[in-house]
Amino acid sequence: MKSLSGAIKQQVKSLIARRSLVLGLSLTAFLMPLSLSVSAQQSDAEPISVGGLHSFELRVSDVERSLAFYQGLFGSPVISRLGDTVSLQIGDGPHYFTLAPTRQDEQPHIHHFALSVPGFDIFELQRRLSDHGIIRTVETLYDGRSSMETAGLTWTVRLPGEGEDMMTENHHLFIADRDGIPVQLSSPRACGAGEGRGVPCNLEPAPEEGLIELREINHFTTFVANYQLTNEFYRNLFGLENQAFQGMFPLLGLTDGRQFMMFVGGTAEGEPTQPGRIDHASLNIENFTEESVLELLTEYGLSARPEGEAAEPLQHWVSRRMPERGGAPGGTPEVYFSDPDGIHIQLQHHTYCGGGGVFGQDC
Repeated sequence: MKSLSGAIKQQVKSLIARRSLVLGLSLTAFLMPLSLSVSAQQSDAEPISVGGLHSFELRVSDVERSLAFYQGLFGSPVISRLGDTVSLQIGDGPHYFTLAPTRQDEQPHIHHFALSVPGFDIFELQRRLSDHGIIRTVETLYDGRSSMETAGLTWTVRLPGEGEDMMTENHHLFIADRDGIPVQLSSPRACGAGEGRGVPCNLEPAPEEGLIELREINHFTTFVANYQLTNEFYRNLFGLENQAFQGMFPLLGLTDGRQFMMFVGGTAEGEPTQPGRIDHASLNIENFTEESVLELLTEYGLSARPEGEAAEPLQHWVSRRMPERGGAPGGTPEVYFSDPDGIHIQLQHHTYCGGGGVFGQDC
């Protein structure tokens, strides 16, 4: 798609500023293609500083089954309950992950990840996102649409409850990148129930101690149409830099020197035609060795994935990242398992940063 002229860009901004839903509905067909072109352009706007990876959401077929599975494995306390979702604390917090039921025609998957923003303010963030060419829209306008139709947009999601505040405490803020991957921007202390100071985060201890002690969220690996352009999108928007490389793929580092985002895939030209996919979430743990983690996963009832076969639910496996992909001589072991829905989770030593060394700690 060709770049928009300055006049057309101004026209789009004027149209979006009109907040009537009726008018918005009539403009849907017009705005969708324009949003992709606007969001893909370079911006001279100041990057938005982020504090790191904060949370993620798993869309699962049975929330109670997944809750029992993850609490039994990790001993994670419930940090909040909201409607049909439940959020589990990671380590000592504030990191967490949410279990939510799949929506209509949806398969279990990792739906989104969240980045914390110091000094979080929805109104200010919406303004700054607009400066970066990300178009503000209304949640209901795109409800039920495909993820590619939300690429380059920002919106809020109102949470269940009796709150009357229309834009702050009882809302979550999202953007979608050029591949349609939703990314939540959140307060550094948010626990899944909203963003305000008075939002309750009440710990409910797990029924029993877990087998594996979590420490923090480490990274997400996402498949995209053009990894170079997607990395450029995140560098421009959040001011991120490369932390390491795995083969030709850069790791976009976050503030603590361990967390990162990794986008892999092809180099397709033009706007993506298929949505991106978050392949797996990685969690750093205490007391990591390849042997001990596999032993604990087996003790928990998971079986080894047969060599060369695709993973089925409740299996574990090891991938050895060799020196040509930034690993150690002999391979840096990376341990994975699949949950009851087949969603992939990676477990690594708490010093893992995606680089070389036995623990992947050299970046």
